Amino acid sequence: MSDTRSYPERPYLAVSAAIVRDGKILVVRRARAPAHGLFTLPGGVVEVGETLTQAVTREVREETGLAIEPVALAGFREAIVRDAQSRVERHFIILCFAARWRAGEPVLNEELDEARWLDPAELASLPTTPSSSRSAAPRVHVGADTPFHVATRLDSGCDRGPDHPCRRRRDRAR
Repeated sequence: MSDTRSYPERPYLAVSAAIVRDGKILVVRRARAPAHGLFTLPGGVVEVGETLTQAVTREVREETGLAIEPVALAGFREAIVRDAQSRVERHFIILCFAARWRAGEPVLNEELDEARWLDPAELASLPTTPSSSRSAAPRVHVGADTPFHVATRLDSGCDRGPDHPCRRRRDRAR
């Protein structure tokens, strides 16, 4: 099978989702090259005529069968892979969304061979796609500026950041 995304004339725009359910995040393992065996967030390429939220909803549904609610753009990643001659073999701009799980259990398509709902502490031990220091997707990082952090706030009922009144009220009540 020929990979039409290899040696592109321009970058591909892609989306991924940090989906939270009961305090856990969904990660999936890729079943095919170029990321065979690596864990990522579910997602894929934006199609012509789609909005970003339509694309991430569709990609998650196609890959996992899950219904989600994209809530906020949580970050981005630039993935540029060069071959032995330094030619650009692959180039993706990946926008990661924080999303709420709405319905379904993972039913994987042929692109994936495993799905796991994991606690944040478990994420660091997984083999994942390479990442730059400021990336947000598809590599799963746990920290203040990551999709997981944003999605965890969503799961706890506040999607407006740490300084929003709903967050401050809840923090004071603890």
